[in-house]
Amino acid sequence: MGHSPTSWRIIHLLVFLIIVLDHALIISADTDPQDTSALNGIAASWDNAKSKLSEWVGNDPCGEKWPGVYCTQNRVTSIRLSSFGLSGSLSGDIQSLSELQYLDLSYNNLSGPLPPNIGSLSNLESLSVVGCQFSGDIPKELSQLPKLRFLSLNNNRFTGSIPPSIGNLSNMYWLDLGENRLTGSLPVSDGTNTGLDNLTNALHLLLDNNNFTGGIPPTLTLLTKLEVLHLENNKLTGPLPDLTGMDSLYVVNLENLHITGELPQPLFKLPAIQTLGLKGNNFNGTLTIGSDYSSTLSLIDLQDNQITTLAVSGAQYNKKLILVGNPICVQGNNEALYCKSSQQANPAAKPYSTQSICPGLPPTCLSDQYLSPNCTCAVPYMGTLHFRSPPFFDLSNDTFFVLLEENMKEAFLGKQLPVESIALDNPAFGPSNNLDINLRVFPSGKIRFGKEDISYIGFMLNNQTYKPHAPGINYGPYYFIGQSYPFAETLSAPRQTKKNQSLIIGVSAGGAFVVVSLLVLFTVLFFRRNKRPKLQPQPRSPSYASWDIKSTSISTPHLQGARVFTFDELKKITNSFSDANDIGTGGYGKVYRGVLPNGHLIAVKRSEQGSLQGNLEFRTEIELLSRVHHKNLVSLVGFCFDQGEQMLVYEYVPNGTLKDSLTGKSGVRLDWKRRLRVVLGAAKGIAYLHELADPPIVHRDIKSSNILLDGNLHTKVSDFGLSKPLNQDGRGQVTTQVKGTMGYLDPEYYMTQQLTEKSDVYSFGVLLLEVITARKPLERGRYIVREVKGAMDRTKDLYGLHELLDPMLAPTSLAGFELYVDLALKCVEEAGMDRPSMSEVVAEIEKIMKMAGVNPKVDSASNSMSYNSRTPRHPYSGESQFDYSGGIPSSSRVEPK
Repeated sequence: MGHSPTSWRIIHLLVFLIIVLDHALIISADTDPQDTSALNGIAASWDNAKSKLSEWVGNDPCGEKWPGVYCTQNRVTSIRLSSFGLSGSLSGDIQSLSELQYLDLSYNNLSGPLPPNIGSLSNLESLSVVGCQFSGDIPKELSQLPKLRFLSLNNNRFTGSIPPSIGNLSNMYWLDLGENRLTGSLPVSDGTNTGLDNLTNALHLLLDNNNFTGGIPPTLTLLTKLEVLHLENNKLTGPLPDLTGMDSLYVVNLENLHITGELPQPLFKLPAIQTLGLKGNNFNGTLTIGSDYSSTLSLIDLQDNQITTLAVSGAQYNKKLILVGNPICVQGNNEALYCKSSQQANPAAKPYSTQSICPGLPPTCLSDQYLSPNCTCAVPYMGTLHFRSPPFFDLSNDTFFVLLEENMKEAFLGKQLPVESIALDNPAFGPSNNLDINLRVFPSGKIRFGKEDISYIGFMLNNQTYKPHAPGINYGPYYFIGQSYPFAETLSAPRQTKKNQSLIIGVSAGGAFVVVSLLVLFTVLFFRRNKRPKLQPQPRSPSYASWDIKSTSISTPHLQGARVFTFDELKKITNSFSDANDIGTGGYGKVYRGVLPNGHLIAVKRSEQGSLQGNLEFRTEIELLSRVHHKNLVSLVGFCFDQGEQMLVYEYVPNGTLKDSLTGKSGVRLDWKRRLRVVLGAAKGIAYLHELADPPIVHRDIKSSNILLDGNLHTKVSDFGLSKPLNQDGRGQVTTQVKGTMGYLDPEYYMTQQLTEKSDVYSFGVLLLEVITARKPLERGRYIVREVKGAMDRTKDLYGLHELLDPMLAPTSLAGFELYVDLALKCVEEAGMDRPSMSEVVAEIEKIMKMAGVNPKVDSASNSMSYNSRTPRHPYSGESQFDYSGGIPSSSRVEPK
């Protein structure tokens, strides 16, 4: 008897399943084999890899989470192995990691040349090998890395000259080649070759402690974004070029060179300048600071030059000026303050040191352990922080160091790192006014850090991911020299290998069982199928596969422009919700960075167990979010309601929060005009929620950490998890539970317990004040609204608020400032009825922008009603959609998965 077509299909399916399962048993690893081979080749060039990286065994670095290796899907994208105690060289196998974006090998005993084929890593964005012993020439092939933004080769033994082609790295914002043995002149473009003056996006240029010769190129002034310039301890000669136009420059260190001539007076007028290190040169003649020097200038160090006279009195410049070792201090002026080498407030006081607070007798720690500030014994991660140009000089002033400890701990905890406490001691100024501080970072809940912890802490300190900042203090640039960390003993490689072999055997046996079971099952079904009556096809359920309809009668949500993700999809996209993908924590839960198969970045908000909503509430929220589309609102890409999980998927916004920019944490510097653009975008987004969303929405938690900045510094209002639709009568929503954040809350809300759009207006007014002061709304009992109202004097310039202003704002360029403050105070009126609407706020900010010479139509919508701006066609789907800036295509229809 012949087989029917259906029978043949079943047989073909069986054969296909057997082939697939057999293939799966052979290739069980998740990691791309090319990456695995490359990592093994790199490890083979390290003399002590077997002891220091004993977990690097098997054939699946991504799935088995090798320490220091981070993956996106099945490709290695980051290697962070700072302070792992590795020795040897860097193998050319590195070139095979074609998806590598971050490489940090700092503070290891690695030597030899940097392999030239590192220039084939076309996706590399950050390269850091600080504090190793690499030698030879800097490979010119580095100029072939189009995405390289961060290059730190300092504290090595590199020789030769700087390759001129390094000027091709147009995306570079950080270049540190300090403390090497480099020679030659500083390369600049000459019509044929590129040079350092082509790095127009550079913020930090650090070339100190080498043997460079020649002059300081005048064309360095083309680097108008530059903030920090370090050329000290070289053999550079000639005059100092005019630095006019470098309006972002706040640190200049040209100490111990051979520069001659008189100091140009415009140097002291640079609007952002804070520190001028000029000692050990041949500046001569009269020092003319002038009366219109920059208000941010706090240190002029001109020790050991040839200054003969001072054109202004010390009273006219009342910050720190050092002229020790100049003729002016030998000619009868020894008693002048600027002729004293020590100008500390209390030079005899003991330098700061973190104290351990113990309720009784402190415990006795083992020889390799230290007593933490919280009186526990543990093995800390240790090293030295070198602040290149600190803004303070009193080493006994606890405030500077306590705030630094608090800020650093907060940064580590913000990345979910197990840090219990920070200890600082023995601060001392070096010969170049560098401040060196011993650092100890103590683990929380355990004796030692794990390798992943040290990998991440080292990465934050080496790649300047952590930027120390405190209210009123800009600690300035620094670098960190870490010590090798004594990790706990781990299982040897052979035992690990045996474990993996057992795993493979187990998987193989299990796979064989599955194959046999499937054969039996399909055989039974094949012989029974003719005995079963044919069924009419059933209509497909309209619900999503991930929507749990068994336990509720709640219907499937109706989404507009968003899609459904399964738990497994999001797990893969976020690298199993790894710590490396963790980008923050909010009220809803943790937020993870993910990459869709098409390469688009997303942010996944994963609800914590205690934050899970009911089915109806979650359905209502995602329906509401899917209907809200505006260029100044973070866009919802989709959601997940699967395997007991509730997750929201948003577009990824790369430049962090407005709060991070104001505090200096993100490294994004906002001048007055940029700040106006940011608040205009935020106002338009909120106005859209109030007046054009259907139904209208009250945000309820407007604050600087909920204002995000995308890659072009366009504003995105985020965190709609707390948003609520207004009642139909427009009176708002009555609630007995306080929503929002202290310092931003509407005082009228406390009395009426009623949320209205005017509650958001009040919060926005507080935000406006935060933007110009860079201070927390509520800090140590001081309320920003009360502080501004108490200090302002409308008869004075800038309303007399100079002392409250963010020092990063140049007072000479704050056109429209008074109208801005007036608007902020209107928004924080006690009675809601006296506050403007958000559309009125938008119109007023646009007016202020025009006064400041900023076109409100540029990088934003076209007019004051443009918070309703839409585009007729979506650039990806071709459907009529919205002005969507997230760069992630969304389907016009949402189908059940």
